[in-house]
Amino acid sequence: MEKQRSFSIKPTRFLVFTFTICLSAVFLIFFSVWLVKISPSPQENHLELDSNKDPSVQVQENGSPVAEEYESEFAVEEDAGESKFAAGEANATDVLNGNFTITTVAYFSSIVVNDTLLGDTHLAKSDLAVNQSENVEDCGSNGSDCNSKQQHVSDITFSKKIRGPRSSVIEKKSGRSVCDVTIGKWIIDESYPLYTNISCPFIDEGFSCQANGRQDKDYMKWRWKPQDCDIPRFNATHMLELIRGKRLVFVGDSINRNQWESMLCLLMGAVKDPKKVYETHGRRITKGKGNYSFKFVDYKCTVEFYVTHFLVREGKARIGKRRSQTLRIDAIDRGSSRWTSADILVFNTAHWWSHHKTRAGINYYQEGDQVHARLDVSTAFQRALMTWASWVDTHIHPRKTQVFFRTSSPAHFSGGQWNTGGHCREASRPLKERYSTAYPKKNMIVEQVTRQMKTPVTILNITGLSDYRIDGHPSTYGRKSGSKSGVQDCSHWCLPGVPDTWNEILYYHLQLTQQHRIKLAE
Repeated sequence: MEKQRSFSIKPTRFLVFTFTICLSAVFLIFFSVWLVKISPSPQENHLELDSNKDPSVQVQENGSPVAEEYESEFAVEEDAGESKFAAGEANATDVLNGNFTITTVAYFSSIVVNDTLLGDTHLAKSDLAVNQSENVEDCGSNGSDCNSKQQHVSDITFSKKIRGPRSSVIEKKSGRSVCDVTIGKWIIDESYPLYTNISCPFIDEGFSCQANGRQDKDYMKWRWKPQDCDIPRFNATHMLELIRGKRLVFVGDSINRNQWESMLCLLMGAVKDPKKVYETHGRRITKGKGNYSFKFVDYKCTVEFYVTHFLVREGKARIGKRRSQTLRIDAIDRGSSRWTSADILVFNTAHWWSHHKTRAGINYYQEGDQVHARLDVSTAFQRALMTWASWVDTHIHPRKTQVFFRTSSPAHFSGGQWNTGGHCREASRPLKERYSTAYPKKNMIVEQVTRQMKTPVTILNITGLSDYRIDGHPSTYGRKSGSKSGVQDCSHWCLPGVPDTWNEILYYHLQLTQQHRIKLAE
């Protein structure tokens, strides 16, 4: 009897067990479907700047006597509890798992993007529209035409929670954060400068203030100290190791040549035999136009500079009965083929995008066969940056090349501009407060365009920290003593000087990238 009772119970237990398993499976399926439905779906992101929909950055000139990069003021408004914005990186695991929050710095934000772009930011305001990017691999770089209607940008609202590492500091839940280099102060450091005009043979006359008779020396001893951390002192030997066998290429105007010469001088501090550093074409650095490639033999690397004022193509077109200079804002600079195989690219443009140098936009900007009778500089600058972005997305391979874009360098003219008697000769110390309280509109456009690129771009935001340094310009020492020219240079920088700090920040970001790659490889 006992044996028969045991045999009859077994099928019942089996049915109960089977029913439990099936019920659990059904629950898991429904739960998974529910999770998928509530998760945000990827969106295709394009650089569409149709003013009939959400207008892009179009800023009306307000006629302020301040330098042109600072003509319009921007008040930054933060959505409480929604987004925080600040400079650094997060590794892939942290980002994918959501183990970070992002802190907002309202004025000067340094956007750090390493080898893997995992998300994007979203700026939303009727006067400033930036399309949200959830799926960066699908986003395009082409833009629709936008009209020349101008609007004041009154404020910027971060209306969505930032979803990725395009910001100054990404704070992990562990409490550790990466240095925000954009907020801090200048302090005297007697161990500076890291080189002199005697130890470095690469400083051209326009930047060699000591050689041109400047007597005070404190302008060379100021070191940038971020508020909550320290950036590493520039180590020339380590930097050369970081670029061993590579091409470090600076592309831009004379302000980028300023930074490039600084980099050459900094790196020479680790070179034992100066004869093992030479210009591959035998060219001498001058103030005029030029493309240069300096080879560091022992490290099998080159540090190069290619001049382009606008990043896009300068040319000529027939206007009426004669040919006139124009700027093809829809075509990349003719020298772009020299940039493609670089390992590290540092771009800039801003200095030449001025009312004076672009003929006030009258019969100057060209797209296709059309020369615009009138086009405001902000719209033209935006379209040119979109052309550059499209070129980068098409020709640059992110796994090989790390791309940087340096923000606009501030000028400090008082009493006029460079050609109307402007000067900065009285300055011998940094300012206690920023020279301008306005957010540079060109920086806004750069951030907007790079945010929507498929290729990761690290923005080197040097505008704010350089804004204090009214003492750092050549002023009357941009030429030999006795020169009859009355024009002062309050745009470029003495060497040694402020561009050395820009390169320290570049060095810092390259170290972050190296550490990031090591972590991903582990």
